[in-house]
Amino acid sequence: MSPWSKRIHVLARLVLGAFLIIAGIGHLGAQRIEFQAQVPSWIPIAANTVVIISGVMELSLGAALVLARRRAPIVGVIVAAFFVVIFPGNIAQFVEGKNAFGLDSDAQRFIRLWFQPVLVIWALWSTGGWGWLRSRRKSKRSST
Repeated sequence: MSPWSKRIHVLARLVLGAFLIIAGIGHLGAQRIEFQAQVPSWIPIAANTVVIISGVMELSLGAALVLARRRAPIVGVIVAAFFVVIFPGNIAQFVEGKNAFGLDSDAQRFIRLWFQPVLVIWALWSTGGWGWLRSRRKSKRSST
């Protein structure tokens, strides 16, 4: 990887980390009600509790993205998995027609769904997580 490309990856990782930290703060502060709209109604835990837990996780994952250098690929895979795990919240917001964060139409909520895969790809690409997963898969194949 060229030095320029490496800088872009690092910058993308830091920006994603900052976004997660900001989102985590929002979960714990003024935007808590908005985030509760994304908690699926079928979750057997109070929406406020889910929002607080996910906020702490976002703060932790954001900090890990900012601070992790040697472990960035592993952190990236964990962050990508987190984005996959919380995706049902975005689906629930769309299906249940819940308004939050200015998403007050089905069209807007539907468009929002397409951003989650972008976040997964961003986490894997910016941290080298994709390459790390491929190398692990390749080493497992060659050892069998």
